[in-house]
Amino acid sequence: MNHIFTVIGLMSGTSLDGVDAAVIRTDGERIEGFGPDLHLPYPAALRQHARKILDEATTLPPDSPALKAVEHEITRYHVNAARQLQALVPDVDLIGFHGQTILHAPARHHTWQIGDAQYLSRATGLAVIHDFRSADVAAGGEGAPLVPWFHAALLNGASGPAAVLNIGGVANITLVDTDGTIHACDTGPGNALLDDWALRHTGTACDVDGKLAAMGTVNQTLLEDLLADPYFARPAPKSLDRQTFAAALDRVSDCTPADGAATLAAFSVEAIRRTPLPARPAHWYVCGGGRHNPVLMRAMRTVLGAPVEPVERLGWNGDALEAQCFGFLAARSVRGLPISAPTITGGPDNLSGGRLTCAGLMPIPAWMRNTGAA
Repeated sequence: MNHIFTVIGLMSGTSLDGVDAAVIRTDGERIEGFGPDLHLPYPAALRQHARKILDEATTLPPDSPALKAVEHEITRYHVNAARQLQALVPDVDLIGFHGQTILHAPARHHTWQIGDAQYLSRATGLAVIHDFRSADVAAGGEGAPLVPWFHAALLNGASGPAAVLNIGGVANITLVDTDGTIHACDTGPGNALLDDWALRHTGTACDVDGKLAAMGTVNQTLLEDLLADPYFARPAPKSLDRQTFAAALDRVSDCTPADGAATLAAFSVEAIRRTPLPARPAHWYVCGGGRHNPVLMRAMRTVLGAPVEPVERLGWNGDALEAQCFGFLAARSVRGLPISAPTITGGPDNLSGGRLTCAGLMPIPAWMRNTGAA
């Protein structure tokens, strides 16, 4: 029987809202159970500084003092989150640490997540698995999305085809077909454009409850213009960067705040509807912050042609799902199991990934000796 790891998964998404942390017990194939989870929000100043780093990432040198300051502060929040869970769960084996994506450019064989794994390991006394995306990108894959293996494990043979739709800053879909084959890709913008638009016009970091978009009217001409982007003509698998569609904010700049929000919400939904899939989902399950937006949920129920429900209908914790996922992937990485695949990221093979960092971890834990990770 494979070793069951107790893992803290840590995730900071492209919405830049904070750190999600969750405990999962898994061997990287089966999920034995979940422990506590939490969310540590970033203060407004850190969000602002991190967003500036995203805007400048294509030209930033890796040793930029501004970048290093943001990386340190983001890692400090991850340390705090991990320590809080360690206080509740004393038998943690390791940490799965995604870090903060600041640039994702797989066409240039480049993906960049910041976060100091050495600092995190020293501060918690735990081994850390990090840098999950680089191996797949180096091999020619998209490096994203990485959640589908976890989604498939959670669905655990449920009748399909079933789609799990994650609407974070970017939206991505996992389709588990009736034969168990996993297909995936990024669909397009998720909440990122709406968040940026709401911040610009209301001073609030998101369109709370979709209230701004609900008051507006979709500009159909602008919507079709946005959907003419070459990304939507590409076959899956495919992925994108949070900033891929940043110019859309300028394209809708002449709209009223409400009409702009309505048009950007429709852009996210229509991008989902037009995503090329090998089978039509019989059911859609939605996670990520987008499931809290009634405008997005109503629109998807109208256009997707199948039931659309939040993942809580399956008993999942939609707020902790991505953090749990990177705990799951850490266990897969330790065992050398694939975390990407040709039908998920477009890479040449089922590839493992992730790097192990141990900052002075002594004595070496038994699980490391048994898996060969040491």
